[in-house]
Amino acid sequence: MRLTALAVAALPLVKPTIASFQTRGTSNIPQYVYTYAPLVWLYSTDPYRPSDLQAQLDNTTPEVNWTAVAGAPSPLKLDNLDQLNALGNTSVYLTTSGGIAQTPQPSWWDGITPDSNGRTGNATGCAIVIVDHGAGKVDAFYFYFYAYNKGDIVLGLEFGDHIGDWEHNMIRFVNGTPQAVWFSQHASGQAFTYNALEKDGLRPYAFSANGTHANYAIVGQHDHTIPGLNLPAGLLLDYTDKGVLWDPTLNAYAYTYDPVTATFASDTSASYPVPWLNFNGQWGDAQPVGEPSIFGEAKYVAGPNGPKFKSLDRTNVCPSTPCIMLPFRIWAEAEAEYNMTT
Repeated sequence: MRLTALAVAALPLVKPTIASFQTRGTSNIPQYVYTYAPLVWLYSTDPYRPSDLQAQLDNTTPEVNWTAVAGAPSPLKLDNLDQLNALGNTSVYLTTSGGIAQTPQPSWWDGITPDSNGRTGNATGCAIVIVDHGAGKVDAFYFYFYAYNKGDIVLGLEFGDHIGDWEHNMIRFVNGTPQAVWFSQHASGQAFTYNALEKDGLRPYAFSANGTHANYAIVGQHDHTIPGLNLPAGLLLDYTDKGVLWDPTLNAYAYTYDPVTATFASDTSASYPVPWLNFNGQWGDAQPVGEPSIFGEAKYVAGPNGPKFKSLDRTNVCPSTPCIMLPFRIWAEAEAEYNMTT
């Protein structure tokens, strides 16, 4: 089978007009962080869109061992979320009423579909975190939040559904020039040179997979059976296309992170909430008690922890070694066919 046959079915492509940038760089958030920020293509039929961070708190209850945390702040806000650390530390789960298996699913799991400008209304589903390593080397993390993750289908069985979903890109800059981009994919990911990526002007595209929201550098079908290796066929398949274009920076909080002191600070031009970044718990339900599994894999799994656990102080572009930065986008033939038929 030719690789081009593995491209997703052609869909009408309507590219939104992305809003022009205002000058947003400040003393601690350089302008280039926005100039080169990724644009995210959401999968055309994925019902689970980017979600508002505060909405996740409004619709969940902090629990430990399926019991509401006594003395938890009320109402729970981004400005006081870290207070849960003293009440349960890493064992706190932001738990949805009715559980992960409820039918029908609550509407807030759907998130917000971006408008024609790529904006998600008033919902803030992105956090930008800047890490300055000195000597001109700066990492800009672009974290994307979704209220629900729909897992993959393997041999007719579904694995990996969970409440709450954090994904990210990271761009490494040297003296203000982008060098490489990291794409998070499940427990691993891929790194590419900046020049290798498809872009809108200076802004690279990331393609968010249907349901799982793993980030890829091209459209098509992606097997991730082997972590960090993107193949066109296999058992664990993600699917990406040019469905709905999202500009995460239009609704984003921005911060700096000091890897020496492990502290966050808000963009000096705004008063963005900081305490939520220090939350040690999980952004969704715990895995249901007695959840059946096959070879250690289950349909319903625990929600993820937040950005501070994503190797912000990494030395390489990748959070682990070895780190391979690809100078080209693999399966470009499949991408070319997709572009010709849309």
